[in-house]
Amino acid sequence: MSVLIFLDQSEGHIKKSSFEAASYGAKVAELTNTTAEAIVLGTVSDDLASLGRYGIKKVHTVKNDALNQVDSQVFTKILAEAANTLGATVIVFSNNFNGKAIAPRLSVRLKAGLVSGAVALPELGNGFTVKKNVFSGKAFAHVAINTDKKIIALNPNSYGIITTDGSAEVAAFAASPDAAKVQVTATNKVVGEIPLSEAEIVVSGGRGLKGPENWGMITDLAKLLGAATACSRPVADVHWRPHHEHVGQTGLAIAPNLYIAVGISGAIQHLAGVNRSKVIVVINKDPEAPFFKAADYGIVGDAFEVMPKIIEAVKKLRQAS
Repeated sequence: MSVLIFLDQSEGHIKKSSFEAASYGAKVAELTNTTAEAIVLGTVSDDLASLGRYGIKKVHTVKNDALNQVDSQVFTKILAEAANTLGATVIVFSNNFNGKAIAPRLSVRLKAGLVSGAVALPELGNGFTVKKNVFSGKAFAHVAINTDKKIIALNPNSYGIITTDGSAEVAAFAASPDAAKVQVTATNKVVGEIPLSEAEIVVSGGRGLKGPENWGMITDLAKLLGAATACSRPVADVHWRPHHEHVGQTGLAIAPNLYIAVGISGAIQHLAGVNRSKVIVVINKDPEAPFFKAADYGIVGDAFEVMPKIIEAVKKLRQAS
């Protein structure tokens, strides 16, 4: 018996969300009196033994360049084989793009109960119950998993990364991947930016900035804070900013530690994508803007007056430190 953690990787490096899943899975193993093991598919250049710092005892690898591109059907078959061979009773994913594609397929193949969007450790006092977000993050549900095998997909940034002293055993897992059903013909990458899905701080702008020529105040503050930049849907729709920066119900759902919204009214569709943020700061000249009801901190003022002062204050703080 073990807890098996799927470690997502990109370009040979383990993703930050997988470190969260590893820490979470290690704690689940502790609660269930078993061991935490992990599996990595594809060619990875990271030191996998160092993953023992997150509580993982053993890392199983399937080194194959064909697995560097995620095919959910191919990955599901390998993970099902690994779960059965290793006797995994709990399988943990990060609830990111790849986790959302693979976990439901694996659930069907293993006849395992699945909770996606988990935000807390399972409660074991009366069975196995997992807390998750529902209704676009406006409420929580406590879902009981009654199957022998259980799958949990952890929402990114909902469980802190915990490190200790430790080293993991690394071993090859024998698997022969099927031919991919999907062929990647081209990859268009955004370079030089912090991915929104991995960002701990996000600075976002809306129509209140009046035009793309004023976006410098967003990027300037983001650079100072080491943050990613984002935008509301109307901004992306009129091509002020690229669509990959659109956050909201119809865009990317994020959960940074700090979300700074500048000139965004805060329609319910936008809130649905950002309301899992730990702290929300809103800057808007309209005191009746809906976003203020969801904000932890709010500044009622013109962004063209407020933002330069914030940028200057951050510069002074950085110089002082």
